[in-house]
Amino acid sequence: MDWEALRLSLKLACASTLLLLPIGLALAYLLAFGRFRGKALLEALTTLPLILPPTVLGFYLIVALGPRSPLGHAWESLTGSPLVFSFSGLIFAQVFTNLPFFLQPLVSSLGGVDRRLLEVASTLNSGRLGTYIRVALPLGWRGLLSGTILAFAHAIGEFGVVLMVGGNLPGRTRTASIALFDQVQSFDMAGANRTALLLLGLAFAVLTGTALLRGKERSWR
Repeated sequence: MDWEALRLSLKLACASTLLLLPIGLALAYLLAFGRFRGKALLEALTTLPLILPPTVLGFYLIVALGPRSPLGHAWESLTGSPLVFSFSGLIFAQVFTNLPFFLQPLVSSLGGVDRRLLEVASTLNSGRLGTYIRVALPLGWRGLLSGTILAFAHAIGEFGVVLMVGGNLPGRTRTASIALFDQVQSFDMAGANRTALLLLGLAFAVLTGTALLRGKERSWR
């Protein structure tokens, strides 16, 4: 078992999910309640990672994060190290890759919030932002929880984009899914089975815990 790779996967999932939260909450507000030109384009852009092949998505992320891109050049100027083939680059890549997994359940849940409650809250000098944070998000907590868990779980098991953007650098970008691929390539089936079972068990435990939390919340109501 490559425990270093598993530790790196968990660290990457935590960091990318934390960075994704404020970005996802802002985009969810626009998609759920916004009325503006280009909304359909924004929806399409945030859904692209669901349908694009990982190789295509990984290639364009390499272009976007590379040293010739504005973001990659600015990052290298500030830190002295490139974004591509680095842990920091993997965080940026995972945020974009996992965005639809966070947004879709949250936007769907916010869409089911009673608009009359939001209208009442807006008349109490809450403002749009206050109404969103104090009323809409608490009422749509199931979508927020589901989106966070799905993004976290998907970040742990992501393979294609991680391999293209980060490579396979032990201790730096070699995650558990890449370690599993290496074990299969070297015909270490026993090791691959242990890694696969661990990832399967971790995903199952996370999703089961989410279901239990939802059931407990329903019993309180």
